Amino acid sequence: MPGGRSLGEANRSRALVPLPKPAPDPEPLADPRLGDVDEWGRSERMRAIARRLYDPIYRHWFRAEWDGLDKIPLEGGALLVANHAGAIPSDAPTIMHGVETELGRPVYGLADYLFRAIPVVGTMWARTGGVPAHPDNAYRLLRQQRQLVLVFPEGTRGTGKLFKDRYQLRRFGRGGFVEIAMRAGVPIVPIAVVGAEEAMPTLWKSPTAAKLTRLPYFPLTANMLAFGPLLGPFVYFPAKFKLKVLDPVTMDVAPDQDRYSRSHIMDVSEGIRQSLQEALLGMLADRSSVWFG
Repeated sequence: MPGGRSLGEANRSRALVPLPKPAPDPEPLADPRLGDVDEWGRSERMRAIARRLYDPIYRHWFRAEWDGLDKIPLEGGALLVANHAGAIPSDAPTIMHGVETELGRPVYGLADYLFRAIPVVGTMWARTGGVPAHPDNAYRLLRQQRQLVLVFPEGTRGTGKLFKDRYQLRRFGRGGFVEIAMRAGVPIVPIAVVGAEEAMPTLWKSPTAAKLTRLPYFPLTANMLAFGPLLGPFVYFPAKFKLKVLDPVTMDVAPDQDRYSRSHIMDVSEGIRQSLQEALLGMLADRSSVWFG
């Protein structure tokens, strides 16, 4: 090749030039739906935020005071059962916050599927520990995952009662919560709550508005009268909260049976209801002030 290398030399020279390494495959993007969200939709990150936001309300507005908190087990599954009250209940977040901050154990709260169906509210409810109240959900949490589960046997019968009927427990249904505890082989831990009835008392209910909105009840609360219809549903009165944990009720039957005695289930359910009612009456008798305890 005139004035330079031959064609063969040039080709060999080019062959010695190292080829650039192929770019590595890009890292797969993290699925934004996953993160720290568990199979129930609970996010520990969201729970941490909720605890920071709710702690001033818990400590300085409701000034929650516990008696017998050490009766809640530090490990293993247990079904927490409490009385239910308030047009927009304040007892569930107070119990969940107290147990999580004082004992360091997460609590899953069972509630009507209605909450899950409400846009935005349903998602936030799930992220902060809410689970639809279905027996299979409760069993998995208690038996297989050994978690603490909170349930209110009165359901909307408790939150829908008027202020004149405060602290008078409604029926506990057909005792489904007892049967779940039997199947799962876990104790039931009753919790008596005083303060929620006065935090948002219901003065009147509109059956017509309830039908139109497809809600279990549509209340007119003292909070709406005091703070107006826009702020009223979100502002609680600063009632003093007192929570008393009663002795755990252990099931005297083997777990995972196909069938349990209906009469035995109802006896245990009614016994727990009576224990809670007596505890509430005693706490009310000892209370000197709604606001200061």
